[in-house]
Amino acid sequence: MVAQLTGEEHAGAATVGEGLFSSFQLRDITLRNRIVVGPMMQYQAIDGHVQAWHLAHLGSRAIGGAAIVMTEQTAVSVEGRSTLADLGIWDDAHVESLRPLATFIKAQGAVPGMQIGHAGSKASVRTPWESRDALSIADGGWQPLAPSTVAFASDRPVPRPLAISEIHEIVEAFGLAARRAHSAGFDLIEIHGGHGYLVHQFLSPLTNKRTDQYGGTHANRSRFAINVVESIRQHWPSSKPLAIRLSVFDGVDGGWTLADSLALAPSLRKAGVDFVDVSLGGIAAGFRWPAEPGFHVPTTAQFREASGMMTAAGWQIGDPHLADDVIRSGSADLVFIARASLRDPHWPLRCAHELGANIAWPQSYRGARWPATV
Repeated sequence: MVAQLTGEEHAGAATVGEGLFSSFQLRDITLRNRIVVGPMMQYQAIDGHVQAWHLAHLGSRAIGGAAIVMTEQTAVSVEGRSTLADLGIWDDAHVESLRPLATFIKAQGAVPGMQIGHAGSKASVRTPWESRDALSIADGGWQPLAPSTVAFASDRPVPRPLAISEIHEIVEAFGLAARRAHSAGFDLIEIHGGHGYLVHQFLSPLTNKRTDQYGGTHANRSRFAINVVESIRQHWPSSKPLAIRLSVFDGVDGGWTLADSLALAPSLRKAGVDFVDVSLGGIAAGFRWPAEPGFHVPTTAQFREASGMMTAAGWQIGDPHLADDVIRSGSADLVFIARASLRDPHWPLRCAHELGANIAWPQSYRGARWPATV
């Protein structure tokens, strides 16, 4: 297990050779392994509140042995939702519906994490099984907000540019959301700064056409992201880790690049980010990523080495041996699992068997352990 890391002590966080089931320290939080159940939108909330579905969905994955179990992107404001069925944390009333979820995850030995974000121009759409089309005002939709008048796609509404005062209100909303997450019992926050949502929209020159202090230069386009981190750190305990999901490149000509992400990294670390969940794309509707398992791992490793920050790898990492190699090679410090977790809520338990790791099983499930113990 590595020593506790805070402040500037991010470089080389993990020891090369440690495997998927080695423990790991993030500030005052000890992880039982390197597996994170990543944020997965469920579209089951009512007025932003947790439902039985969320308890069953995330609770089963905590039972399944992951180190961190993350909520879906949880909206910091009403206008920040993608759909009417998104989880929310814009109101103090959400704390009470979220608390049982965090309590149950923690009781299973996992760390309850929450991804918070704002959809920006990607707001006010129907759920995927409805159509993913724009949601009309008549059907309960709302005017999307964004840095500039750049729609996500030709069939989406043109967003209204945010006034400076509104930008400041959203920055504060992120901080208040973190305070509520702490009150509800969550121990890790991840900012959604990728996939074409609001933080990413400020970063990318494709969607940020502003000419004020929040647009133009790299420093100005980065200002919103840094302000969000600073706001969260004012409300979030210093003992608890803070992460950011970052699309490290847009994959589109004229967009945000890996070099831009590396230039942003020192400011993120200084403001209080502990690790980067390295992702890609999402700013442009036509971008497509490869389907090969682990295709994004080399970029994650490159970002980790060049930035000196702890990283999490994701995208098509469903094979236990691949996940283990990501950690042992030092390509990343954590592995985010999403689709593989949807297919198998107890993926970590199966991985431990395939990798020959001896880990604790839930007492009620011991009869299914390899080999059976009761």
